[in-house]
Amino acid sequence: MPLSPATRRKNLHQRRYDFQGYEREDGQWDIEGRITDVKSYPFDNQFRGTIEAGEALHDMWIRLTVDINFVVQDIEACIDDSPYSVCPSITPNFQKVIGLKVGPGWRAAIRRAVGGTEGCTHLVEMLGAMATVTFQTLYPAMIKHQEKLKENQESASPENKGQEGKPSKRPGIIDTCHAYSSDGEIVKQEWPDFYTGRS
Repeated sequence: MPLSPATRRKNLHQRRYDFQGYEREDGQWDIEGRITDVKSYPFDNQFRGTIEAGEALHDMWIRLTVDINFVVQDIEACIDDSPYSVCPSITPNFQKVIGLKVGPGWRAAIRRAVGGTEGCTHLVEMLGAMATVTFQTLYPAMIKHQEKLKENQESASPENKGQEGKPSKRPGIIDTCHAYSSDGEIVKQEWPDFYTGRS
């Protein structure tokens, strides 16, 4: 266990996220997410009656379908368990996410599309976390796609041959976290043209 030993305590609540990334046969990718909330004790709920210990208060799903450019092609949201009967009625609204691009500004874009009364707090929160899962799922295919585009550009424009190995633009991952800091060792090794630290 990586955390230090805890003081004596009693578990009250457990939230679980589960994410899966799939490559589809049609050349697109499905990113699926599920969130569950469970209490360790029974409690009364006006909509459902008594929710027993271990029974899901929230059980919600999203399937996000994206293309190689990280653009959302389709989305399906589903609420199996919720504290209010009205909750599942908002899931069709998540179609507003179609056409958005997973990348910088993703969280702000989904908040504009389905935040507040236009969506569900838990589904929006899960969608935000699905961005990095999408990146992890598509990364190998994205690298191959970029290499193929580069080869096509070089064969179409022989004058570009002298620029082999140099990325045309700053990789978007730079400065997204401590490890990818533009003045850090990883950027220095992986993308030296965009390294900003001391030589």
